[in-house]
Amino acid sequence: MIAARILIVEDDRIVARDIQQQLQRMGHSVAGMAANGEDAIRLAGSSRPDLVLMDIRLEGEMDGIEAARRIRATHHIPIIFLTAYANDDMVRRASQTEPFGYLLKPFEEPQMRTVIQMALHMHASDARLRKSERRYAATLASIRDGVILCDAQGRVEYMNRTAEALTGWTAAEAAGQPLAGVFPVVDEETREPLEDFASLVLRNRDLAPPERVSRLLSRGRRNLGEGANPPGIAVEERCSAIVGERGCVEGAILVFSDLTQRRQTAEALRKSQADLAHIGRLTMMGELAAAIAHEVNQPLMAVVTNAGTCLQHLSKDSPDLPKTRVVAERIVRDARRAGDVVRSIQALARRTPAEPGWVDMSALIADTLRLVRAELRRARVEVETDLLQGPPWIQGDRVQLQQLVLNLVMNAVEAMAALDADSRSLRITTRADAGQLRVRVEDSGVGIDESAVEDIFRALYTTKPEGLGMGLAISRSIVELHGGRLTAAPRVPRGSVFEAVLPVSPAASPVARAGE
Repeated sequence: MIAARILIVEDDRIVARDIQQQLQRMGHSVAGMAANGEDAIRLAGSSRPDLVLMDIRLEGEMDGIEAARRIRATHHIPIIFLTAYANDDMVRRASQTEPFGYLLKPFEEPQMRTVIQMALHMHASDARLRKSERRYAATLASIRDGVILCDAQGRVEYMNRTAEALTGWTAAEAAGQPLAGVFPVVDEETREPLEDFASLVLRNRDLAPPERVSRLLSRGRRNLGEGANPPGIAVEERCSAIVGERGCVEGAILVFSDLTQRRQTAEALRKSQADLAHIGRLTMMGELAAAIAHEVNQPLMAVVTNAGTCLQHLSKDSPDLPKTRVVAERIVRDARRAGDVVRSIQALARRTPAEPGWVDMSALIADTLRLVRAELRRARVEVETDLLQGPPWIQGDRVQLQQLVLNLVMNAVEAMAALDADSRSLRITTRADAGQLRVRVEDSGVGIDESAVEDIFRALYTTKPEGLGMGLAISRSIVELHGGRLTAAPRVPRGSVFEAVLPVSPAASPVARAGE
């Protein structure tokens, strides 16, 4: 049994005392006793009982029904009416106060016990329901989507704050109004009026579409947006029928979202992506231009130097034609090399070898060193090599691989420029190892800071006042294009070590094919 604190409102003192004794025998306590409606309301507020036993006929101007109505409205305390008789009008008035039971005088103690227990159980259930409704209302009020609840006839029963803001209606104004009047929408394309979604769902049930996009003509703003701009607010609607326990449709719930911000965000994202792609293209063009300038500079300088030498020979009274021919042939060779470099850089930008074929890296290194022999001699760099003879060979583009070697050699020469001439040494080796060819370039220059080992391979990164920062970036791109990797590390006791590891396939090399 549930024990409770009970307020007794009875103008007959003897009956009131008898009720008090019965309640105490049942295990309840009496929170107070009142003989009129005014005292009953005061005691209900001060003692906050769990239950009120209210006589309908009381002393004074206020009867028990009015007192019960005020107590219920203010404190939500359950009421059980006590009456000796009741006509239809009295029953109707009493029912409007939502009582939790009636006791007809005279009543027995078991009857009172049953009615009180039922009232307390009903009140506990009602309290849980009200708590659930408060949570439900708070949840709907806090979400960012608009929510409108309709009854089975499509009339508005509830709106949350977002729905009020988007429609221009308050919940109090919209209550009982047809949804079509509170939430008028038109087709996005044709601007033709649409049937309200709730009516569509209530009529078609599962055959209705789960969602639709429309334009809401908000109250007070329905004529805005004429001309170039579409009227109303773009919204996404979702609607579901509310089905009762017996399978009957009791109403519908409409949930809608304002698409304005979402569309603005999508448009801003699209524009940002387009701008980023444009910047990427400009960056790539800038890097390509810098790469071409870096790589073409050397053959062009050779052309200028040899052209000057050629002019000197021709300016003599008796020109040495054989020597002049040799110099002119060098000019042609260097000019062709400049063209090859441009084509190679273009192929590198497309991530494809320009002219793939078999390349003997050791022979290519030797040829490259002969090509820059004058620069090495002028820089007073002592060169040492330890190169494999013969296979394995590399499948790749000869011009690009020569650029790789040339960039690594010239990078080493520049790193040693500030040292004494006696301290400048360059060592290049090639080694075959488990299907790979290792090309190692070591110098005795200023070395690499360990924290900048990866930075030196970034495009446009340079520590040299006159550098473009493209040589090592291009070198790594060439190695990666050929399926390998290029690394850098400090050299002990001083200098740097660059190592290119390139994959080889001896079974497919020209030497292997010749032996088949």
